[in-house]
Amino acid sequence: MWDASKCDFCGDCLVQCRYVNYDRDKAVTEIKLLAEGKEADILNHCITCVACNDFCPTGADPSDLVFKMQEAFGTAPLVRNAIPQRDHLAQGLEGRGAPVERIPGDPDKPVLSFDSFEYSHFPEGTLDSDLFKGMTVVRGPEYMSLTGCVHMGGVSFVEKYAGRVIGKLAELDKDIVYLHNEGYALAHVKAKELGIAVPFKYKHLFEHLLDYLKSHPDRIMKLNRKVAYQANCATRWLPEQDAWLDEIFSLIGVERPPRQYEKENALCCSLPILNTNRTLAIEIQEKNVKDAINCGADAIITICPFCDAVMRRPTSQMGLSKIFITDLCRIALGEIPWPAKN
Repeated sequence: MWDASKCDFCGDCLVQCRYVNYDRDKAVTEIKLLAEGKEADILNHCITCVACNDFCPTGADPSDLVFKMQEAFGTAPLVRNAIPQRDHLAQGLEGRGAPVERIPGDPDKPVLSFDSFEYSHFPEGTLDSDLFKGMTVVRGPEYMSLTGCVHMGGVSFVEKYAGRVIGKLAELDKDIVYLHNEGYALAHVKAKELGIAVPFKYKHLFEHLLDYLKSHPDRIMKLNRKVAYQANCATRWLPEQDAWLDEIFSLIGVERPPRQYEKENALCCSLPILNTNRTLAIEIQEKNVKDAINCGADAIITICPFCDAVMRRPTSQMGLSKIFITDLCRIALGEIPWPAKN
């Protein structure tokens, strides 16, 4: 959440932004305009990747300020383009959309939340995996993580609906495992910022995968592969997840070679601007895949179903395997084979 008292107007957040070319004076001017509630050039160029938070040395959360001003003025291309989607999401969150779906599981197992994603948005066979055996499964618009609404000019959705979503999950009276890390970000970061109590225990997908792998060491077949990781934007709110991922890789025999576009320097998958700046979107996608190939990776690993879908074209064209993180673990467990070369 934007904290003006922490901002010293150093301009680092926008000087280091990869999608504009601001010098320090321009960057400082832009942030000051936004802090004063005025429109600024950055609103039209921000692709909502959240990276400026990592560049901010004081923890002021400049991304939240940018997103709020994008929504307030409504003139940015990605905001104008997403009006129908926001209206549709609001209806669902208010219980006027598709009904929630629930697949009952064992009484002593936690809930696996698919958020508002369709089951088909995740790899085929995900629910058949031993990784999730016996878990109750839920999905539907009223379970939406909300944090991703920043990509469509809907940062206010977190404040408006977080209490409803948390309450809906609490009704299940079970621990929650978030299959998408934006749901975890809502419970672990955004709810705390808003003072919303989370009355259930919850886990990040990576924590769940680690628990399973550690409790089934005899099933693991070391992969002896090199992979690159395509982090989705929510990872900027969750710095702890990177250590979990590295531990998963270590357990299954996967090396993560150094590459240019990773961790603080990670590039967005480009989804937010696919319909408003396709040329830049394709450029970003190709940079990501070429970087993965250049570091010697055998595959690029995704956690977000949207990132996974966006990377389908460039990975296929450039001959790089694309593997969802759950499928990577399934390969190590012998459930499915390593994908054939594209």
